[in-house]
Amino acid sequence: MPHDASDILVELTDVSKAYGQTQAAVNALSHVSFAVRRGERVALLGKSGSGKSTLLNLIAGLDRPTSGQICVAGKMLSELPPAEMADYRRECVGMIFQAFNLIPWRTALQNVELPLVFDRWEKSKRMMAAEEALAAVGLAARTQHRPSELSGGEQQRVAIARALMNGPELLLADEPTGNLDSSTAGEILESLRRFTDNSATATILVTHDEELAYRFATRVLHMQDGRLDRDSGADH
Repeated sequence: MPHDASDILVELTDVSKAYGQTQAAVNALSHVSFAVRRGERVALLGKSGSGKSTLLNLIAGLDRPTSGQICVAGKMLSELPPAEMADYRRECVGMIFQAFNLIPWRTALQNVELPLVFDRWEKSKRMMAAEEALAAVGLAARTQHRPSELSGGEQQRVAIARALMNGPELLLADEPTGNLDSSTAGEILESLRRFTDNSATATILVTHDEELAYRFATRVLHMQDGRLDRDSGADH
């Protein structure tokens, strides 16, 4: 069934990425094309070196493709100057990383409010919003704790709350459960699914764990050697 064009949030057309000089170039991605609809949960599944994290970085605007086009929310990323690319990342994209990337000297509350500092929200409003976000991930009692005082699962919940603060149209998660035990990983993905289930936010999750991919996603894209090997629904 063809997609309604207005429903498509992310569209990649013949995207390739090579690193290095022409003679010894390493092709990280080769001619990848797919689209993601609003509200869809997509997993990029593949072994280390399959190109999935490279692909995520391109969609995030952290890198640019060697060839091909990436369009997100009507923006052609290759045409954005650096300042507009920074705006795109701040306003349109939320990112969750394997290593949490929390600022160690800031409390959970201060970490979560950070995106709203950059958006110049009043302090009282952003603190209230950050408290609500932490409560939503079950950390209402941990707002004043620094990352070193939190478990791995709690740190990732803080990272999720921070990523969702700006109400992003697109949520990108790069191996978000890679540093967690399987039980905690399942809880984190369930939290992510709950937050995105009833919203128009699309989620792209990078993982090498097939079970987690199919548990979380409504659609799984299999990556191999820099190519899109297979596109399947989560019920395969």
